[in-house]
Formats: sequence, structure tokens, C-alpha cells
Amino acid sequence: MYFYHAGGYLAASLLPNLPLAHAQPPACGFPPLILVDRDPRTGRTAWRVSDPRQLTAPREGAVWLDADRLPPASSDLTPAALEAIRTEEITAVNTRHPRWQDALDFLQIRPGKKRVHLLAVGDVGGTLLTALKLIGGDVISSIGICDLNQNIVARWTAEMGQISWPWDYDALPEVEPVEPAHLFECDVFLFAATKSIPAVGSAVQDVRMAQFAANRPLVESFARQAREAGFRGLFAVMSDPVDPLCKAAFLASNQDASGQWNGQGLLAEQIQGLGLGVMNARAAWFAKQDPRFADFLTEGRSFGPHGRGLVIANSVAHYDDALSRELTELVETANLRIRDLGFKPYVAPAVASGAMQLLLTLRGAWHCGSVCLGDVWFGVRNRYTPHGLETESLSLPDALFARLAETETLLREIL
Repeated sequence: MYFYHAGGYLAASLLPNLPLAHAQPPACGFPPLILVDRDPRTGRTAWRVSDPRQLTAPREGAVWLDADRLPPASSDLTPAALEAIRTEEITAVNTRHPRWQDALDFLQIRPGKKRVHLLAVGDVGGTLLTALKLIGGDVISSIGICDLNQNIVARWTAEMGQISWPWDYDALPEVEPVEPAHLFECDVFLFAATKSIPAVGSAVQDVRMAQFAANRPLVESFARQAREAGFRGLFAVMSDPVDPLCKAAFLASNQDASGQWNGQGLLAEQIQGLGLGVMNARAAWFAKQDPRFADFLTEGRSFGPHGRGLVIANSVAHYDDALSRELTELVETANLRIRDLGFKPYVAPAVASGAMQLLLTLRGAWHCGSVCLGDVWFGVRNRYTPHGLETESLSLPDALFARLAETETLLREIL
């Protein structure tokens, strides 16, 4: 292997001619960074290496969810490198990305609770805000809210200000207005704005995709603002359809005035979609009601988008394709059952996908979210670690992996 000085770190690489100063190998142990050279327009800039085969894979994609399907690892990886990967101590960094050193800064654990800003306090935003206020006090210091309607901001500021434990008045995060000019002065930006939601009783079958054309310009506008503000926090997307909106935000923030990609905006790993959590929770709800699906509660997994293309696996170890597809259909259409009752289905998504997954994210715990896998955002079990974003890799049955590959193709066709 080859060794370099990279951004103040000693780094290793399988590549001999990177445009960095060469360094001597360490006397013992292994450097914390492994440098790679890939197309920066697809994939994460920095991530935690969970399998040595990721270092020589031609590209990121759904195949990373089952590392056994990746090409063999390089024989040039030293025993020290393999041991460091095994003990979860290695970050891979794509030095072809123009902001790869900023990606290392994003990994740094910053002590203390986080400042969260929420854009749009409608049905979803208000429910999300309430949940964060009540259960987020261990990781959230304060929540700033912004909405086009100032009466909404005033109402929610007052309502949230009047919620506290008796005689322990500072236990919950404070909620306060935030002006648009200061929207990105925070650790987490939550995008919950939406321009169009089909009315209850509408004939629209895939409600989420009906929103894409309307919501895409909104998320693109705020992604550009994040770039202009030099935002270095987490850009979380709650609005539907979550997965393509994440990609739209990434592309828009990284284009110059002529529409050319220049990599000066949000890093791929800065953007996470919060939509899969409720699908996972719905699967668990159905599994509790029907013993045929009970394996999901201990062995199941959820993958993919918050809508068409969702993949629910009844069990990874004992996968049953027919049962899994039946459970997927129940989960995917559960929101329509709420609409049939005459209500908009926003409470469970706001809490199970939004508040709960965001809090798990801030705690560094495994959670359900849509993250960058190559050229799409894909819902998976993932976590943020001191060594970078990590996605779970499992040994997947062929029938299950085929469904994931279909979903990956579907997401590419959207954007």
C-alpha cells in the first residue's frame, strides 16, 4: 500500500500516484483514512468502511447492501488494514471530490446538544415539532421554526412554549421563530415544506409521486440557499417523495449558474431522507396482527422509498417472497386506508419517520433513512459514526436482492 499526508492526517491508499505528498508507513497500527479516486458526482465523499471490498468496487449501489456480491477485495490490503476495517476504525475518502477535506470536517463529533431548524409547520411539521419537543431533549438544545405564514409561527411558538414539566421548566427544548436569512445557522435543517398534497377523496393513487413536480423546485431552492450559506450540518428531507427530492437537493446545490456540476454544494452524506421509518413501523404493526408475518419482528427489514418501489422482507434469514410481497402491499397502501376514513395520513409519518429517526440519527444509532447509494437515495438501515456514514450489509437471498435491484432502477428512472 501507499501512504500520504492528507488534510493533516496520515492516510493510506491502494493508488500509487495521488496528487498528495507521500509519507512513510506508520511504525505500528494503521492510518485512520484510506484514499480512493472515483467519480465525485455519484456516491458519498467519505464513509465508514464496513467491508474491504467496498474499496475496490467500481461504484456504489444497491449491491453494497450485500457485500458478498461485490468483487473480491484487493490482495494488496495489508493485514493491518484488514484488522482496522474489522474493528470499525477506517474512513474511506474520495480525494477526487473538490471538497473532500470538508467531508472530513463533517465527520467530526461536535459535543453538546444540537440546534434544529424546521421549515414549514403544517400538518406534518406541527406533529414533528411536537414529538421533537417532547422526546428530543437529550440531543436537541432548541428548535427554530420558519413558515410563510407568520401567524402559524406565532401560534406554534406559543403552543410549544406552554408545554413544560412542572418545576423543571428547562428540561424540554425551547421553540422559537427563525428568520429566513438565518435558516441555515443550525446543526440540522428539516425540510417539511410542500406545495401540493392531493385532497382526501382524490383519485390519485400514488400521492407521493404526484407531489414531486410541485415540491422539487422548493427543495432545490433551499438546497442552493444551503450552499450559499456554507451549511455544514445535516439536510434532512421529510416532504414527499423523499428519495428523489434528496437527489434533487444534491444536484441543485452542486451546480453552478450554467447548470454544470462543480461539487461546491452539499455533500451526499449531508443529505438524508426521513421516509422509511413509518414503513418499517407499519410492517411491524401488520406483523403483530397476523402471525404469518411474525418473523418480521425479529428478522425482517425494510428497504427503498417511501412509496412505490418499497421492499419489505418478512425475514432475511428465512425469506419468503410471496409473504414479503403481500406484506409490502399492505404497508405501501396503508396510507390509503387512512384516507378512506376521511383523514390525511400524516401523524405516523411525522413521528415514526421524522422525529424518531432524526433522534436516532443524532444519537449515532442505527435507524431507517434514505441515504446516497451511488446515483440514487435509497432507504436502508444506517447510522452516522465518527468514521462516517455506515449502511448495513447483509447476506441477502437472490429473490430479495432482485427486488432491491428493481427498486434501484425505478429510482434512477425518476431522476
